[in-house]
Amino acid sequence: MAQTAVRSAARVAGRAVDAAGWPRIRRSCATVYFAVLLYQIVSNGVPTDRGSLSVLAVTGLGIYCLGRGWRRLLQVGMDWLPFTVVLMTYDHSRSLADRVGAPVHVADVAHLESALFGGSVPTVWLQEHLYDPVHVHLYDALVTLVYTSHFILTPLLAALYWMRSRPNFLRYIARVITLSFAGLLTYVVFPEAPPWLASRDGVIGPVHRISARGWEYLHASFAHRLLVEGQTGGSNPVAAMPSLHFAFSLLATLFVADRVARRWRWVLYLYPVAMGLTLVYTGEHYVIDILFGAVYAVGVHRGLSRLEAWWSRRRASAGAGAALPEPEPPVAAGERLPL
Repeated sequence: MAQTAVRSAARVAGRAVDAAGWPRIRRSCATVYFAVLLYQIVSNGVPTDRGSLSVLAVTGLGIYCLGRGWRRLLQVGMDWLPFTVVLMTYDHSRSLADRVGAPVHVADVAHLESALFGGSVPTVWLQEHLYDPVHVHLYDALVTLVYTSHFILTPLLAALYWMRSRPNFLRYIARVITLSFAGLLTYVVFPEAPPWLASRDGVIGPVHRISARGWEYLHASFAHRLLVEGQTGGSNPVAAMPSLHFAFSLLATLFVADRVARRWRWVLYLYPVAMGLTLVYTGEHYVIDILFGAVYAVGVHRGLSRLEAWWSRRRASAGAGAALPEPEPPVAAGERLPL
């Protein structure tokens, strides 16, 4: 019996030593991970494709799960693989949406934008006053950073929620997927040329596509090249209505704002405001596209919130019904109740 107790104590001590060592292992792996990531960004720029971003997210979460059990590690793949496949399918479908054959809206949207703003197109006005074809300014760099944050925010926020609250992770990705395919459907039935393309066709005044230009100010020409290649390679140039670039920024803000103190929410909303100004100034979207992006984001978020609340009430009601005891038969006259 004494030997059994000694072996049991040794196993407990061994598990304690292993548990104490895992935080150090996670810190070491995380240091290597971020060093490699920084080198990749410095060498090749910020990755913008879903595949690379998903690999980075899953690798980071895998490091976070080291020492927390195989089930937790396997759950990373089980949760992220369907999410990644769906969004990569969306990306592929988005590049094919302009082949359906629906007429591209160019002049009608441009004229509506002009009518809404007293005969002036906001993108044209902003570039007339801010764009300098010779010099790249600090605000151009800030604009590019805001624009590029779109590619990082969604997987980063999903990863943070996965670590802190898997139910919130599932709620968030449900919104991301729903919003993605709502936008895709609109691109198919209502393809629209963005301002830079309408300008190239002579429909509106001079507009340059300058969303990647700020990397020159930051002396990161490789990042500029990578972003431009992504814009011209696999994206659909007539997928401007609604602006999902703006919609995703607002969706993230709405989702986080519901979970923070009310007094801090106004700070969060500065991000979609900055994104909207960025998209209009850089020639990526009209103000009309931004407004419809807001409608899509709010509609998806509020719609799924109501659906989730209804489902919670339904489950709670079903659980309460199952927990209630069967009603007792009525007591006959003269019969005593059991004590």
